[in-house]
Amino acid sequence: MNFEQIYSPNPNFPNRYISPEKLFSYLQTDLSGHIKEIGKSYLEKPIYQLTVGTGDINILAWSQMHGNESNATHAMLDLLMSLDKAPKLKEELLSKIKLDFIFMLNPDGSERWTRLNAVDIDLNRDFHNESSKEIKFLKNLAASKKYDYALNLHEQRTIFTTDGIHPATLSFLAPSEDYERTVTDNRKKCMAVIAEVYNHLKELIPNQIGRYSDEFYPTSTGDNFIKAGMPTILFEGGHFVNDYTRKGTRKYYTIALYYALKAISELNHGIEGWETYLDIPENKETHYDIIYRNVKLNTDHECILDVAVQYREIKEEGKDEISFVPFVMEVGDVKQRKGWLEIDCTGKKFVSETKYPKLDAEVNFKIED
Repeated sequence: MNFEQIYSPNPNFPNRYISPEKLFSYLQTDLSGHIKEIGKSYLEKPIYQLTVGTGDINILAWSQMHGNESNATHAMLDLLMSLDKAPKLKEELLSKIKLDFIFMLNPDGSERWTRLNAVDIDLNRDFHNESSKEIKFLKNLAASKKYDYALNLHEQRTIFTTDGIHPATLSFLAPSEDYERTVTDNRKKCMAVIAEVYNHLKELIPNQIGRYSDEFYPTSTGDNFIKAGMPTILFEGGHFVNDYTRKGTRKYYTIALYYALKAISELNHGIEGWETYLDIPENKETHYDIIYRNVKLNTDHECILDVAVQYREIKEEGKDEISFVPFVMEVGDVKQRKGWLEIDCTGKKFVSETKYPKLDAEVNFKIED
């Protein structure tokens, strides 16, 4: 039986936004025997660690280090629900591994749907300074025992593709340990796991799996963990065409998480097949959400240009929903980029209170026939 056949999204969390309070309540009731509080955020919200499995291979993973990246939290909830429907698969996996999973490392940012924490610190660039409370909890847990692998779970913007055409729905990385990007044994361990995931998913979402840039970031979490000797794998959930709520991404993120854990359990520190990792295309930055082509502005001279627009995800206070608000990102010759939606404005009228679209401002114009 393949995991994708039993995949079941957790119905308690149908939306992309996950309320921290709702998550905490669920963990305390449905998973109470597997969780413990490891600390509190800057705004005194609890941070929970879930532990499952009885195996000898220790894995550390965490979600929502960036508060507006919920796919990994969904994936863990969906993974547990799916495995409950397949006891044999569950036993095969959890008898070999022991997974410590931190839900919502940044609950303050998660509540506000922001990348940063409550005092505007990017936890993924705070490894050395330890200016945030939250990064200390992650580092303390990592130092509490010998972990064989770490899974650093994130999401990426809609701008990325694998080939200039297909969205990078999932991207992976075996992080570098130095500026030279040396392919060490620990990186090969990560590459071997990613290769197994790629082999399972490339037929399910062909041309939609990418490889994240392996540029070395001296202050980032994953680069420092692997530099310290812990093989660390980066997950990036990305765009799925016509699916800004990322329900499709959520599904394949969960499937990828399962096959990563399965590969770790079967490879058992091995590096067999790591070279396949190099076959995965590297992410390209090629797209905007919308490009208006051939826009004729209301000026006293001939002015025809392109307007590129990107959605910003904004959570309104008191609502558990995300609004997608279009902002102008580029005006002029945008032929080097594509849009997931392209609108040809030839022969149409640009209607606006201003003569020009204002950069980095909310879209305030209309295109009329």
